[in-house]
This record gives sequence, C-alpha cells and structure tokens, in this order.
Amino acid sequence: MSNFINYKNTSIHYTESGKGTAVVLLHGFLENTTMWQPLEPLLAAKYRVVCIDLLGHGKSENIGYVHPMEEMALAVKVVLDSLNIRRSFFVGHSMGGYVALAFAELYPDNVKGLVLLNSTTRADSEEKKMGRERAIAVVKENHKSFIRTSIPMLFRSKCRKIYKDEIAEVKKQALLTSKQGIVAALEGMKIRDDREVLLHFGPYPKLMILGKKDPVLAYEDLILQIQGTETQLVELENGHMSLIEDQEAAVKAIVEFVKNN
Repeated sequence: MSNFINYKNTSIHYTESGKGTAVVLLHGFLENTTMWQPLEPLLAAKYRVVCIDLLGHGKSENIGYVHPMEEMALAVKVVLDSLNIRRSFFVGHSMGGYVALAFAELYPDNVKGLVLLNSTTRADSEEKKMGRERAIAVVKENHKSFIRTSIPMLFRSKCRKIYKDEIAEVKKQALLTSKQGIVAALEGMKIRDDREVLLHFGPYPKLMILGKKDPVLAYEDLILQIQGTETQLVELENGHMSLIEDQEAAVKAIVEFVKNN
C-alpha cells in the first residue's frame, strides 16, 4: 500500500505490506521503492515490509540542496514512528546502506539487524569526493544525460547486454529523480561520516553482500572492513546491482538473514 507522511513540510512516500517483524528496505542513489520488487513480496509473506523513497527520490520531495545521510535517516525514523515500529531489520542498497548506517548510529536500539547490499561503511576518499564534484557539475548541466550514462556503469561489463531490458527500466525510474534530488544526494554522500566502527561494535547482527566485480566499490576494501568483526559475508559474482545481476542469490541471502536473526 502506497502512503505519504509529512517531514519538515516535505512529503515522504513509503509502501507497507505484510505483518510481523518489520523489515525496512532503503534504495540506492537514483533508485526508488520499485527496485525492491524481486524481494518485497517474498519478505511480506512472513514479515511487515516498509519500503521508503529517500529524500529527493521516487515520490518523496526535496528538503533542500544538500541531503545528508543523517537527514535521510531522520525522515526514515519519522515514517517508522508513524507506523509504531520500534525495532526493524534494515536492508540498504548502496546509498541506502549509508542511510541505514546513519540510522543505526543514531538509534542503535531500534535496529534488529543490518544488511549492507553493495554498500560500504567508509566515508568518501578525497578522490571519490572529487568524483562527486565532477558528477554534480555534469548533473547541473544535463541531469538526464548523466543518468543515461551512469546507470549502465553500475553493472559488470558482461552483464550490460544480458540485462539490457532491466537496465532500461532502471534508467526509466532514475529519470523520475529531479535535478535537485540528484545534486542533494551527491552532496550528502560526499560529506558522510565513516561508520566502519559500527561493524565492530553495533549490538545487532550484520550482513554484507558484495559483488566481486563491482565497478563502484573495491572488493578488497570491503573485505578489509569486515575483518575482525562478526559481520556475515555473502560474495556474489557480478557488479553493483546484485538484486538484478545475482537476483536469486541476493534475495536468498537477505531472506535467510532475516529468518535466522
């Protein structure tokens, strides 16, 4: 069911389905709640599933020209409070993982489990920050061209032909994102804090799902993050879009994590 709630005079969109323990699904940059279609109905058979359009994405409005991950996390908290949900599993894809980490830092007692799907706990390096600046300049010039160029680059090279139709749909959904929403998210990701410490001390089960051929995140860097922690690891064969490129394995890993914790 599709719903809206007001946060700081801004409309936030979310969907809700199923009953039981809450599972909150947070999409990535240029995505929206529709990305969870392969997973949401399977979880909703046994759990209460909440999918939230993050600030400036999908049907949720912009709150400003910078959307820090903490601000997005506060909007998530308002949605969950309105639903009387106290503790939840959180599954975050890419930027959604950054928001889930910000939420976990702010409200550790409200987290029942944390899944980072093609995401990282580390802050942007200086090189990555410069890349965000270049992206912002391109978006301001022509955000639609930026979307059409950047979406295929999230996939492993050999997957770009295999999943041509799926890539077209991801682009279609991404093109619904406003220029302001894109820039605000890039600005927010650029300034986000390093939260690797949560993998060591977060008082809840954790799972990292990574793609070995992810063009966005370095495999070795992700492996280093979980060393010395009790974080579970699932390694998939392809790129940054595991819910498409390795759909069956990614869905299975998330469902089993929720079931076993």
